[in-house]
Amino acid sequence: MAGIFDLLNSDLGKSIISGVSGSTGTDEAKTGSLLTMALPVLMKAMERNASTPEGAEGLMGAIQGKHNGGILDNLGDLFGGGVNEEVSNDGDKILGHVLGAKKDNVTKVLGAKSGLDTGSVANILKVAAPLLMGVLGKQASQNNVTSSSGISGLLSGLLGGASSEGAVTQEQSFLEKMLDSDGDGSIIDDVAGMVLGGSSNKSGGLGSLLGGLFGK
Repeated sequence: MAGIFDLLNSDLGKSIISGVSGSTGTDEAKTGSLLTMALPVLMKAMERNASTPEGAEGLMGAIQGKHNGGILDNLGDLFGGGVNEEVSNDGDKILGHVLGAKKDNVTKVLGAKSGLDTGSVANILKVAAPLLMGVLGKQASQNNVTSSSGISGLLSGLLGGASSEGAVTQEQSFLEKMLDSDGDGSIIDDVAGMVLGGSSNKSGGLGSLLGGLFGK
């Protein structure tokens, strides 16, 4: 299964980055950097949410229904006429469900690291969230994930997963450190603490890890 970074570097990913950039009026390079950082964060948060039977069932229902991946089949129409309010509102609801009360803090952190203002970050994420759900829906269909018990494996695979020998890949290891650097299981607190303070991260902290990746 292709990881999320592979997908972002694919033709589909480049179309998504270009389309989101154009529809939100933001710089394409900064949009790409933001999505490269934000989508794994959202997916890891989804993975944590899906660790409960109720959460897994809810996510499975979403990607088998409204978010089955059909949105990815009409990117030309989606971006060509401007992203409609329904898609943006849907994205806002997804972000609220995934990030909860931490949504505004995470938006601020992502803005600080990407060089975009928080309003632009919020607009980009509102468009990107339904597309990410569409990716999950497509992947679930292609990999025959038909029950909530397979959701965690699907998300883990997209986040990097394990190699055929069972060893954790470098990409997965990096994400684990990036998203939960103090090992307390609360990735959202760690992400918020990266810029906003209040987190005593070890080994250089999230700012150091992300700074190496994004040159900040």
